[in-house]
Amino acid sequence: MAHKEKCDSVPSSSIVEGESRRSNRHRRLFWNLRQRWKLLGLFEIDKEHEFYPLTCDLKQGLKQAIQESIYSDTTIALADEDYSAKITQGHEGFLMRSYAGPVFSYFRQSLGVSEESFTRSLSCNDFYLQFISNSKSKADFFLTNDKRFFLKTQTKREAHFMLQILRRYIEHFQLYPHSLLVKILGVYSITYAQNKKKYFIIMQSVFFPDERITSRYDIKGCKVSRWTEPEPEGSRVLQVFKDCNFEGNVICLDQQRAWLLRQMELDARFLQQLNVIDYSLLVGSQPLHADEKNQSWSLANLIVRTKRSVNGAASPTASNTASVPGTVDGEEDSSERDEGGAGLMGSQEMKPAEQIPMKKLKAQLSMVSDTSDIITQNRRLLPNYKNALHVVDGPEQRYFIGIIDIFTVYGLRKRLEHLWKSVRYRGQEFSTVSPLYYSHRLCHWVESHTV
Repeated sequence: MAHKEKCDSVPSSSIVEGESRRSNRHRRLFWNLRQRWKLLGLFEIDKEHEFYPLTCDLKQGLKQAIQESIYSDTTIALADEDYSAKITQGHEGFLMRSYAGPVFSYFRQSLGVSEESFTRSLSCNDFYLQFISNSKSKADFFLTNDKRFFLKTQTKREAHFMLQILRRYIEHFQLYPHSLLVKILGVYSITYAQNKKKYFIIMQSVFFPDERITSRYDIKGCKVSRWTEPEPEGSRVLQVFKDCNFEGNVICLDQQRAWLLRQMELDARFLQQLNVIDYSLLVGSQPLHADEKNQSWSLANLIVRTKRSVNGAASPTASNTASVPGTVDGEEDSSERDEGGAGLMGSQEMKPAEQIPMKKLKAQLSMVSDTSDIITQNRRLLPNYKNALHVVDGPEQRYFIGIIDIFTVYGLRKRLEHLWKSVRYRGQEFSTVSPLYYSHRLCHWVESHTV
């Protein structure tokens, strides 16, 4: 199908063409002003949007690229050539290249993301959404219409760095299946005439599903330039606040706190070993409904949560089970909550007399898996909820927690930036510090802001 047929943007008459060019200039001016004014939030990329042709091409290219990279036989070990695999596909007007396709295909399966649902989200007929934030990054953020996956443009250096650390990244999830690290599901590039190439990654959204989220924060553990001016009350602008906005608040997790502190330590240590800094801890929250508070100890609920937490711990090189048990079979259908609030599998809340004692729960856990593995891998009882690996329930609030932006290497440029900021912000906490200090500081932030 021709490019103009996909996007309906090339009229036939010269008069209309002239009007179209003027209209395009006006649209570009409008979006440049929007960026300049730092208006925040989600905007539908419809036919009038400057990125509409690009997103049309992405949908077409990704649909075919995913089909080519499906790694169906998970009983076969990933080979070295899988990590260096490149597949280039020609389309009218552009080339699409996928990197390490078999590895990312396996990783998606291990997370319970089927290739069918992945393709459906990325190539559906509904418009993508553009996310405009107050981040200093020059990257463009696109969100699938169901808000499940982000597409983020990357520099060539960042994309190659991701491929360089990919093996260690996958191994980290095999060691710690409930890691808070962002789930990166693919690296691609799209090339137009004159060799204009764009790299981008696809990742799961930490804030999914977001319909009831009431607050969002991007935390780095420092103070300098870490304040977002709130919009006037009643504004519909979607804002992600920062460290200084969070002061006076706490994350109330109760029994889940120890797990979170340990997982933060494990993930931060891994990023320190990669020599990266400037990553962020995303924290979102929403109030729990009454049925969600009481339902967590029902029999059916516990069985499913236990299955999620212990099923499929084996390495992909030796087993055909999922190595990252963030979902259960049929999660896309079964994890949906109906309007009446019934939980997974339609379970009903048990009466207090029918609640399972903790002693019985521990016995059940010991039957389904070696508890030493659970402790070593820092597993937890995952909630009966979509995106379970990023969802942690406290007594009153549901929290969405994840670590993003893991591509900034502490090289010569960042070392020089650290020296400059040390002079400019003497005695103050800023972002650009050594990986060791950065990891310790962010872990300390979590410890001091959780109860």
